[in-house]
Amino acid sequence: MSDVAIGLTGLGGILVLLALRVPIAIALTSVSVVGIWALLGERPALGSLRTIPYQFTAHWSLTAIPMFLLMGAVAFRAGIVSSLYAAARLWLCRLPGGLAIASNFACAGFAAASGSSVATASAMGRIAVPEMLRYRYDPGLATGVVAAAGTLGSLIPPSILMILYGTFSESSIGRLMIAGILPGILTAGIYAVMIWLRCLASPELAPRVDIRPSWRERFAVLAEVWPMPLLILGVIGGLYGGLVTATEAGALGAFFALAIAALTRRLNWRVFVDSLVDTIHGTAVIFFVSIGAVLLSRFIALSGLPNFVVDYFGAAGLEGYYVVLFCGLIFLFLGMFLDPIGLMLIALPVLLPMIQHSGFDLIWFGILTIKFVEIGLITPPVGLSVYTIKTVLGDQVQLTSIFRGITWFLICELLVVVLLVIFPQIALYLPGLMH
Repeated sequence: MSDVAIGLTGLGGILVLLALRVPIAIALTSVSVVGIWALLGERPALGSLRTIPYQFTAHWSLTAIPMFLLMGAVAFRAGIVSSLYAAARLWLCRLPGGLAIASNFACAGFAAASGSSVATASAMGRIAVPEMLRYRYDPGLATGVVAAAGTLGSLIPPSILMILYGTFSESSIGRLMIAGILPGILTAGIYAVMIWLRCLASPELAPRVDIRPSWRERFAVLAEVWPMPLLILGVIGGLYGGLVTATEAGALGAFFALAIAALTRRLNWRVFVDSLVDTIHGTAVIFFVSIGAVLLSRFIALSGLPNFVVDYFGAAGLEGYYVVLFCGLIFLFLGMFLDPIGLMLIALPVLLPMIQHSGFDLIWFGILTIKFVEIGLITPPVGLSVYTIKTVLGDQVQLTSIFRGITWFLICELLVVVLLVIFPQIALYLPGLMH
């Protein structure tokens, strides 16, 4: 069996193990070690298992992951998120579909603090969906907006996926995070316009809410929301101004979150301990999967599969934006079955060489990658964000209703992808201004 055939067999083996519900970290690690053993022998395989996990986890830039996770955990446990939704609700409730639009922007705000799509969907699913159902909103719209807008946690900085992408592609993590700002705002804006137009055309989707807050109440609630914008601007402003690196921004964000929670008297021992436990659990999951992905990258590189793929598609005349289309289809297909971190880390070792060979900007492709992963989070039959909402709500809403409601948001996502391909400067303008 040739080296390339061993590489392809290894990828097939991983998909089989995942279909059998073997944990993704174990599937990646075991197949990679066996594959390196088949290519080079026992000692290189065991040597890789001894050295690669340490070399990867000792990477300085990855210390940002637990820091950003701690920042999001404190923001959620201290109740900063619920204040954000309450403010959006009072300001937007009189619009057609106002509660759904408020949920959309509240998700975008929480996503900017948590860096995690699943955490955003879980938190806002508990807060926003029951409120919309109480006012007789269509269940598909109420759940679909939170499931879709929750994926903005992958795009709006800080983003755990961007840290991992930057590490694997050797791109600037700071520039990646700044590149996600305009696409994230664009996505949230298109969602809001779509909700407004749908509810304007079909008022039964979102009955008007009988809430008439005074201007005094609207401005009063803003006094409770100031921690979230301060937290977001502190992190993004530090990155954009070159005052901190992406790694330092993580520590700064965690410090700001703890300081703000303490100043607003929302920080107690229970909040602190629960936030630490959430951070440790999330970090462990991400690192175990990432170690398996690094071993997979080594195995795939040794097999010569990336060069084979580049040469094959070059000979077939596949170049330019056809390569991007092919990558998008791969991400969308695998996204139906895999979680976002596993999806990205399995696909990148094979697809990045094709993108580099085609001469595309890796920052721009990183934003597209995050968009593809976002779409995978809400695409049936798996749709991790959809199942997160279902888990939070239990029997209140049927799974079919959530998937039905997500269809319009999938159309919006595809529109954003098309705009990013036609106008790359949407992603590259702000990073181009950084020093």
